[in-house]
Amino acid sequence: MGEILAGALFMYIFKEASRNAYNNDRREVNFRKNFFKYFGLNLPHADAIDDVLRVLAPSELEQLKARLVAGLIEQKIFRKFRFLGKYYLVAVDATGMASFEQRHCNHCLTKTSKTGVVTYFHYVLEAKIVTSTGLSISLASEFIENDPGRDYEKQDCEQKAFARLAVKIKKYFPRLPICILADGLYPNNSVFDICAKNDWKFIITLKDGNLKTFQTEVGLLRATASKRSICRVDKTTRTNLEYTFLNDIEYKGRYFSWVECMETIVNIKGTEISNQRFAYITNVHQNLQNVAETADSGRLRWKIENEGFNSQKNLGYALEHKFSRTSFIALQNYYHLMQIGHMINQLVERCNQVVDILKEHSKQTIVDLWKKMMAYLIIFQCEDNLQIPYQPG
Repeated sequence: MGEILAGALFMYIFKEASRNAYNNDRREVNFRKNFFKYFGLNLPHADAIDDVLRVLAPSELEQLKARLVAGLIEQKIFRKFRFLGKYYLVAVDATGMASFEQRHCNHCLTKTSKTGVVTYFHYVLEAKIVTSTGLSISLASEFIENDPGRDYEKQDCEQKAFARLAVKIKKYFPRLPICILADGLYPNNSVFDICAKNDWKFIITLKDGNLKTFQTEVGLLRATASKRSICRVDKTTRTNLEYTFLNDIEYKGRYFSWVECMETIVNIKGTEISNQRFAYITNVHQNLQNVAETADSGRLRWKIENEGFNSQKNLGYALEHKFSRTSFIALQNYYHLMQIGHMINQLVERCNQVVDILKEHSKQTIVDLWKKMMAYLIIFQCEDNLQIPYQPG
């Protein structure tokens, strides 16, 4: 079992992008010998991996992932990135895993175009620890799926999945102080109830159409709002940040704070490059000392989309690739293994040895380093006397 799961895991660590690409490298004798030399494991055939992942309960791999993340937390890997020196920033968002022209399984979600074309797809809701340095580590995952065992008026959705995801997070990390970061879909009483029940802080994007009664009161009190200005300068630009905040705004029996950040970026010539506005609702009481950190932390929600989903879709992990065209269980297991592989790679890419290599040449990239690593494993000839067990296929 260890070799089966290691083979699947290294498919993502090596950024093979498909089971066929993994098999092509596995057929190379040097590749198998070098893998055995460095890891002490045989490389199973991708079909053998798929056979196991079709029957392995996805909860097993999710628990493994949780134990690995708990180990990183115990080693204080994320300690210096905590919000207000206490809370781990956990971004929550959903992404597509795969889409099909015909039904993949009984758990498929569906959508119908204006022309009547039905698309079947799978979505997953992710909770990832994010940091200002770009780490995006999967804390827990909840698949958005229809239950074939019951009739339903509405399909499963992100809001329902969040309630289930919160239960998982609390189960795996019961004492972890958390601050939830979420987009404009999440400012509602159900989410507020879940965060209050679990004693979590939150910083949630507030769009113009969200919580109309709350925003009406913000408009009435805006003239009394507190403000703070910050200017950040680098070699080519100057960023002016204007923070505005209000506390103790009532919404359905609870009191929240409102934060707004107006960002203006100008170049060294004084020409305006961009002008953006960000607004948040939070249960963190605001003052002149923490308002900037609150707004900056709220903006880190983008890390789950950029360093998280975008990296997994476009930088070798092939998130949207159909690793299993028939089994939903296998699809879930491949997804969990991808999260573990991506977590390992993120830590490796930030270790001193790799950082030093990247600094040697200004044009050196992670993608190029991975290509060279794979080339070494395939081309370098290991000792002739190294014996590895016979591997069919």
